[in-house]
Amino acid sequence: MYITGELPWGDDPPFRMPVHVVTHQPREPLVKQGDTTFHFVTEGPEHALALARKAAGDKDVSPAGGADLVQQFIRAGRLDELLLHVVPVLACGGRRLFDGLGDEHIEWRKTQVPDSPEVTHIRLRAAWARSREWGP
Repeated sequence: MYITGELPWGDDPPFRMPVHVVTHQPREPLVKQGDTTFHFVTEGPEHALALARKAAGDKDVSPAGGADLVQQFIRAGRLDELLLHVVPVLACGGRRLFDGLGDEHIEWRKTQVPDSPEVTHIRLRAAWARSREWGP
């Protein structure tokens, strides 16, 4: 996700906070405008999550990325909510998001499905997620 977003985000990305990028390529942190610094984490998703939680303090942490990273967080029971953006475009490749998650049943509850003419946003909550109120 970082590679495809780096150019469009430009010098002033929308994040306004530290971003921890899971990668196999060691790199120095990249400081951008608006309090965004990209930290490149080579020790895996769990380590990136720990760093993000420390940086976030009492705020939520939002992992973002491709199917492989999302699958790792689901398998580890670390993903409480999942926001999917379904766009009617035939990609003809890639990884299926819910493949390879093992035999254990994972229950997701649909909580919101806001729709627009060009995309459907589906918000799911994992059954193991702690009980809390959702924001807007």
